[in-house]
Amino acid sequence: MDLFLIRHGQSEADLLDVHEGRADFPLTEVGRRQAQAMAAWMAREYALERIYASTLKRAAQTAAYLGSACGLEPVYEPELMERDNGILAGVSRREAEVLYPQPSVPPVHRAPYGMEPVLDFRCRAERVLSRIIEESKGLHAVAVVSHGGMISRLCQSLLRLPVDSGLLFHTGDTGIHGWRLEEARRILLFANKTEHPQNIL
Repeated sequence: MDLFLIRHGQSEADLLDVHEGRADFPLTEVGRRQAQAMAAWMAREYALERIYASTLKRAAQTAAYLGSACGLEPVYEPELMERDNGILAGVSRREAEVLYPQPSVPPVHRAPYGMEPVLDFRCRAERVLSRIIEESKGLHAVAVVSHGGMISRLCQSLLRLPVDSGLLFHTGDTGIHGWRLEEARRILLFANKTEHPQNIL
């Protein structure tokens, strides 16, 4: 099975320079055009058979464009939401630096300010990935539309990396990580692909 991990398009939080996480901002006009371009490219290049998506607006809207282009109704999955960033959600980055300083290397089992611990976040990624793979047996191409943090944890899970490995996977607006899942191997086909026309908007 080919599995495509896709980040949402530009959201209003990007323009406001605030911590997003669980703050539920919609796509901007640029983000909508990015999502449309990505969706058209995916529909042209791959015959998707199922689309899973986070329920947060920016990802759900991106998935709706993809679903429309591919003739599929996305499956909206709350466990694909971005990391719960507690009281930082919606707070400006400048304000957060002053009011909510972060420990340089926090322990994986707990987090400050009501945030989701890194260990819990990774466990959530493992759980939803396992379920998606199980539900998608027999399919050839599946897409997951989510968020940068969650996509990084899904990639860590696919590579079976330890939770404290420190290896993260950057994903730009509507960037795509393509994976091939075989019986005994997991192959990274491409990483953070943004060659669809969105980057010339």
